[in-house]
Amino acid sequence: MPETSAQRALAVSLSARSDDELAALFAERHVSPSSTWRDMFDAAEALLEPASVARGLPALSRVEADALVGAAAGTPVPASARERLVTRALVADDGIPFPSVLDAVREASPEGSTDAEPLHRTPLTPESVAAASEAAFTNAACVADILMQTLEAPLGRIGTGSLGATERRRLVDAGAVSTSAEADLLVGLAADVGLLGANDRAWLVSPEGREWLRLPTLDRWAHTALALRDALPRVYRDDDGGWIPTEQWAQATPFDADSAERATLWIRRLVRWGLLDAAGHVTPWAEPLSHGGDVDTSALRDLLPPEVDRVYLQNDLTAIAPGPLAPHLDVRLRAMAARESRAQASSYRFSAATIGAAITSGETADSLREFLTSISLTGLPQPLAYVIERTSAEHGRVRVAADPETQLTHVRTDDETLLRSMEVDQSLRSIALNRTDDDELISHVAADVVFWALTDAHYPAVAVDADGNPRALERAKLAAGAPPSADPLEIYAPLLQRLRAGAGDSDAAWLERELDQAVRARAVVDVTVRLPDGSARVFRLEATGLGGGRLRGRDRGADVERTLPLSHIDGVALVD
Repeated sequence: MPETSAQRALAVSLSARSDDELAALFAERHVSPSSTWRDMFDAAEALLEPASVARGLPALSRVEADALVGAAAGTPVPASARERLVTRALVADDGIPFPSVLDAVREASPEGSTDAEPLHRTPLTPESVAAASEAAFTNAACVADILMQTLEAPLGRIGTGSLGATERRRLVDAGAVSTSAEADLLVGLAADVGLLGANDRAWLVSPEGREWLRLPTLDRWAHTALALRDALPRVYRDDDGGWIPTEQWAQATPFDADSAERATLWIRRLVRWGLLDAAGHVTPWAEPLSHGGDVDTSALRDLLPPEVDRVYLQNDLTAIAPGPLAPHLDVRLRAMAARESRAQASSYRFSAATIGAAITSGETADSLREFLTSISLTGLPQPLAYVIERTSAEHGRVRVAADPETQLTHVRTDDETLLRSMEVDQSLRSIALNRTDDDELISHVAADVVFWALTDAHYPAVAVDADGNPRALERAKLAAGAPPSADPLEIYAPLLQRLRAGAGDSDAAWLERELDQAVRARAVVDVTVRLPDGSARVFRLEATGLGGGRLRGRDRGADVERTLPLSHIDGVALVD
């Protein structure tokens, strides 16, 4: 098929497609929405350019890639791959690949198109199943710790989008992960299942991640297991919604140089989450999931360590959980105490600072006492009760309020010593506090920023509303809610509108396009012209100009310049 014929065939095929189909094609082929295409012929020409075809090959599944490799060797494209390849604008409607596609396939010559070697794995054993269940429990706890650390302070990202070295160390030092590689793996997992969201410089906990933290361990695991399955690349999925055997993943995209590396990453994620054992077997509780169904939590529940809902509160201001603490209790306890260790028995430490942070976030002395008494196996120790009482009494001696009329922030206290201290404190320079005649401090900085600056400087501050009532503030910044998935039809609407408007008479448009290319190349063409008497005559011209609805060229036979109306030209053929 000549290249010009291929362009015309594809243009006709594109014209027959719906806007939804075209938008999906443009998205798959990474077409820029700002493309300056005027009509379907422009689109067809661009999609068949070698660079565009090369960008489309890495996304092909093995079945699709093998079909094109076979076609390059003379084998017809099988029906199993034809429809998908036609949809991707790599094969004509009659099942014949376009010439530029075959050229790109021959140049790429993927090595992954050979049959995969069968893997000889050890069978699934009770020991490997137990290890997989332990991995599921342990890594669910690790991801929870990563989210808790991210709520305290966003995880910084470097230019490539990955974690910075400092953040890896922070997660390791906090006990959330054991190695930097584990930090990268689990942060990437959390991001792909929607528990973390990103801005330009940091990872933030998403609203979904915040809700996930409140779930029981088994529900956390099941939620993420489903999300992991659904996040798998298309080429790893089967027609039933599950996944193909993992030994096929490394060769799932033969034209993609990163295919093996990507497969390794996803297999490691599934092993970490207990969906596969260390040898790559699907675990019993993930078996339905691998076939497109739901997870079987009943098969996993009996293998997980039992959670506890009580702790030992001790006189040294610590709390000891005699087993894995129920997640909702762990989250609330860590809002008022710093966790010191995480194991089957975790320990937490209370201090005036942690109790003050809890009161800032909305707790009261009564709610703290009530909660701690309800989960304690040893009652409420007197030293802890004293810290709660003292911190609660001191909390709020500095009041921070916003004035909606002046847009100023007012800082008030009845303690003259505190007032003077804040006025001269160099650590508060960023909020620029100024004393007024009313013996209060004002700032042009937002009230929330002023409040957190005072809190960080260890002043007993409380944010109050216009009526002087305390208002709870939460420091954690959440990622923006997941935006609605970008609709390709909406993204490409202007381009599609322009292509449809440029359709017009497709035969006339194609003829003008052929003549324009001939003029650009100063090519010799045979032009068939319809004469007034209804007959037709062929002129062999060296095309020299096109404009005003006319073709100009030198007649090779009569050696004269001719000008032919485009409306009378029935056809044009390039002379070899």
